[in-house]
Amino acid sequence: MRQGVLFDDLPCATYRRPKGSLLKWIGNKYRMAEEITAYFPKSFGHLLDVFLGSGAILATVAPSAGVGSDSFKPLIDIWQALKADPGQLVQWYAERYRFFKSGDRAVNYETIKARYNTGPNAADFLFLVRSCYGGVVRFRKDDGYMSTPIGIHDPISPEAFSQRVREWHRRIAGCLFRCADYREVMKQAKDGDLVYCDPPYSYSQAILYGAQEFSLGDLLEEIELCKRRGAYVALSIDGAKRSGSFVCDLPLPPGLFEREVFIEAGRCMLKRFQMAGQSLHSEEVADRLLLTY
Repeated sequence: MRQGVLFDDLPCATYRRPKGSLLKWIGNKYRMAEEITAYFPKSFGHLLDVFLGSGAILATVAPSAGVGSDSFKPLIDIWQALKADPGQLVQWYAERYRFFKSGDRAVNYETIKARYNTGPNAADFLFLVRSCYGGVVRFRKDDGYMSTPIGIHDPISPEAFSQRVREWHRRIAGCLFRCADYREVMKQAKDGDLVYCDPPYSYSQAILYGAQEFSLGDLLEEIELCKRRGAYVALSIDGAKRSGSFVCDLPLPPGLFEREVFIEAGRCMLKRFQMAGQSLHSEEVADRLLLTY
């Protein structure tokens, strides 16, 4: 049963996303970023993106004062390099791209992946997320081993990546990046700030990075505390699947959210990965956007 109320009022703001995504990341909000951010308040203080991932929402808003956070250090190291030394990011990617193209692409991909798994680092992870299958960042729970195989298409060229780095560097100039648990960062949200949450999805992302330890109940408690302090909170979470025939039932506290919006997300890439690349005409999904305002 669908929870909450679906409001049809007009969105509040207008933003334009970057011309291309910087990182490939399953479940990332790049394609939906303009629609999601259209429901953001017209004015707010800091923007806190506490499950940063691909950073699509943060880069689309390009706030003058923002915080991007995640508990995964190699990811945050990428974002910190993007802000402080974008040329280093371009160099990391170009070096690995040239190696990748110098011989058997599958063998060379596995070489980079093996080096990353031996010592997790931002430079290798950057290339892996752009070249792995569909951006499915999948880690084993017991030891953190990244197990995703190579993608079917070549990653973008260093020249194309460099162009994206330049644009994204400009867009995140007003942001700080922190390697921290979402609860630590959300506690800093003040009256008038906006918190955006894009956590692992309960119905579809149990095998993905960070999902095993995530508790939706804990996040909802933090959202309640932010709301009490006067901060706005927007939450992207499980919506509808199987082309709308199944609506995900979530334990949402009554009165916490004022609005609920369903946003079409296309076909499920994770499902396609699990089904060995089959085309899934009946697997159209919609994300749920919940707003405390």
